Amino acid sequence: MAATSAAIDSPTVRSLDGRVLVAAEPSEEFRQRQESLLLEAEESRRVAPEEPDGWIWVGRRQAYLGRYHDAIDTFSEGRRRFPSDARFLRQRGHRMITIRRLEEAVDDLRLAAAMVAGRPDAVEPDGLPNALGIPTSTHKTNVYYHLGLAHYLLGDYAAAAAAYGSCSALAANQDMRVAADYWSYLSLRRLGRDEEAQRLLEAVGPDFEIIENRDYYDLLRSFAGEVDAGALLARASEDRAAVTF
Repeated sequence: MAATSAAIDSPTVRSLDGRVLVAAEPSEEFRQRQESLLLEAEESRRVAPEEPDGWIWVGRRQAYLGRYHDAIDTFSEGRRRFPSDARFLRQRGHRMITIRRLEEAVDDLRLAAAMVAGRPDAVEPDGLPNALGIPTSTHKTNVYYHLGLAHYLLGDYAAAAAAYGSCSALAANQDMRVAADYWSYLSLRRLGRDEEAQRLLEAVGPDFEIIENRDYYDLLRSFAGEVDAGALLARASEDRAAVTF
């Protein structure tokens, strides 16, 4: 979300420092594509309202269009209809973070973590696929990743480190692992657990196969002194200037 763009989602969202936030306007191509996919998801839900996937995808597509409160309402209704499906708590918790309702995000994601404990994990389909079209996260890793983020933003770094440790342990590939380890490293350093943080860096290899989380990987390597931080900042500035959704 940005503080300067025209509003897409009407209810007020405030940053952690009190600024009013509105969703950034997507490109016209992106908007048209997502609106088309949302219509498909809504039709699928209409035809088979007893199937949870339709509700999941309506909410996800609403969120991609910046309609975060609508998405939360959709996931809430899905939660009511399918109380044993932890995906609705995972998705709602994610969007509670987006609109900065962090305590509610923790509540949702903690409950989702309890619900998925002991159950088989599964790849979570990407709504915005990477260049190779290969999903890199699972239902469980997404629960713990977002739980860790909510804790981190609330300043509970011990809980964040624990959640990200669980996420990393569950990661089925190096993409998800570096995403979790980046936030785990930040949490450990804020806790003064520098030796643990250093061991985490030492476990990040120079030959990791990364599909989409290159920034997390390079940041970890910069913390280890293996990548120039100035070059990363320059690249980030270029990327921000080029982004169009």
